[in-house]
Amino acid sequence: MSIRTYKPTSASRRNMTNSTFEEITTKTPEKSLLVSLSKSGGRNNQGKITCRHIGGGHKRKYRIIDFKRNKDNIPAVVKTIEYDPNRNANICLVSYADGEKRYILAPKDIKVGYKVVSGEAADIMPGNAMCLKSIPEGTFIHNIELVPGNGGQLCRAAGAAAQVLGSEGKYVLVRLASGEVRKILKECRATIGFVGNEDWNLVNNGKAGKTRWLGTRPTVRGSVMNPNDHPHGGGEGKCPVGRDAPRTPWGKRALGVKTRKVKKASTKLIVRRRNGK
Repeated sequence: MSIRTYKPTSASRRNMTNSTFEEITTKTPEKSLLVSLSKSGGRNNQGKITCRHIGGGHKRKYRIIDFKRNKDNIPAVVKTIEYDPNRNANICLVSYADGEKRYILAPKDIKVGYKVVSGEAADIMPGNAMCLKSIPEGTFIHNIELVPGNGGQLCRAAGAAAQVLGSEGKYVLVRLASGEVRKILKECRATIGFVGNEDWNLVNNGKAGKTRWLGTRPTVRGSVMNPNDHPHGGGEGKCPVGRDAPRTPWGKRALGVKTRKVKKASTKLIVRRRNGK
């Protein structure tokens, strides 16, 4: 993937960048793998806003992605590489030998015509999926399961990958992109290689309107609100926070507070946290 820049014909064009989409081979998705996607505007079933800054955005349909990769020992050929409006990674359409078609996350450097396969007999090649117990140490993987059969949950973003460090009993040690080292059951599946489209974070929207196309509404600073709207609001001119610590709009601490549940079941499987502790 390469980045396209524009001549500064306007203020918004000056800093705008975009992907050249060189790896994309078609603009027409597979209709059998599309489902309608309704918008909530960040509101729940009572009409109350539960997630702020959501609304608008271009219409899109959801592409059904095969995160489980459970069609074993049947080779598939990559037919197309496509843009997915629902994620920052690209997807590719694969056609199995029995005629079934599925979407999978497009690994780095995958090309149309490449063959991918799932199962224990698969080679260690990008795009192939298998259980962690069959993957050698040092291999980079993505789309990793946490519960066998539930489908990949880790390392699904563009450019993401984890590394297999070794085995320990019924677990495999995996180092995630954040630096966290954790145990994952050997029966969990993963896909070989990095997720493609690794330069997606170099794209600069350039203007507020492009952010609105993506479904994000404006974010207003608390310090410019009134005191009845935010704990940081009020005062003459530009004022500091004026409290012991920055607060959320609802008065809770915004910095330095643990957000992970202490009793979360998978906490005991973390060998090394991402902060090094």
